[in-house]
Amino acid sequence: MLTREPLRLAFLGCGFITQVHSRHLKGFRSHITCSYASRDRAKAEEYCRRFQGTASFADYGAAIDDPRIDAVVVAVPPRFHVELTLRALAAGKHVLVEKPAFPRMEDYRAVIEARNQAKRVVLVGENDHYKPLAVVLRKLVAEGAIGDMVFAHFTTIAKRLKRADDWRNDESMAGGDAFFEEGIHWLHIAGSLGPRIVSIDGYRPSVSREGPDTRAKSMMVAFRYDNDAVGSLYYSREIPSLFRGLRLSKLYGRKGIVTFESNGLFVLARGNGVPRLVFPGFRDIRGYQAMYRDFHEAITNGHAPQMSLERASEDQRLMDGVYSSVQRTA
Repeated sequence: MLTREPLRLAFLGCGFITQVHSRHLKGFRSHITCSYASRDRAKAEEYCRRFQGTASFADYGAAIDDPRIDAVVVAVPPRFHVELTLRALAAGKHVLVEKPAFPRMEDYRAVIEARNQAKRVVLVGENDHYKPLAVVLRKLVAEGAIGDMVFAHFTTIAKRLKRADDWRNDESMAGGDAFFEEGIHWLHIAGSLGPRIVSIDGYRPSVSREGPDTRAKSMMVAFRYDNDAVGSLYYSREIPSLFRGLRLSKLYGRKGIVTFESNGLFVLARGNGVPRLVFPGFRDIRGYQAMYRDFHEAITNGHAPQMSLERASEDQRLMDGVYSSVQRTA
């Protein structure tokens, strides 16, 4: 439960993802108040009006330095995440930093040290950790619904190309290609089921530079868990899919199989007894509301959030393994 004490939050950046967060926070207005900062004053004022915010700021520093602000959401391209996170911690603010949080493992170490010195909460905005689908999958694996896991297969394929002027086309801004910027969600889910991924390799097909979206947009990942199960992840943002994103993934075990729609629409567990069809939940299907509850409670109660820097650095370890293997085979 959220407490009655409102958390005074400032968004650093007024782009698409800030709109997404703000929409999901509408039901929390008595517990979390929002302000907006942008390098474009008019844009900050527009977001403040649209989402019924409490204040707007003409630059990020003004929001960070304002004593009325308790916490900031770093919602700008990854290139600026480390700088703004460290500045916010130095100013005594709690931080929710959008994923992917940082491009290098040494960045995580620097921010962990700064967090510890500031005694503040830092949550990495991996909303997929909190979404109902992920919660159900972790529960099914933990209770032995499929017995010993043998295979894990994840598919996230859709044709969703970016415009030529999208900052994600600039790897110096995004931190990497499409898999680094967005595939991190599925790398996290694969690594958060319970068993730990101990070895991983990435395989990138030929890169198409046609059209406005010039990034590498596809990756296949193979990995092994510490229980000797093996898995694969197929990621693409250039392949057409049914209904522009409907796809199936599976967990295979020696006692059963879990089939699930990758977006979280349904889960079918087949094993001993009657098959179970589960609808994880549509109200918070992407996990943003649960993520903010965790952020608020971690600040209020003084404990680490579920998506701590330490947990996110485990995802970075996997990402580093993917790209080091891609470079070896290139």
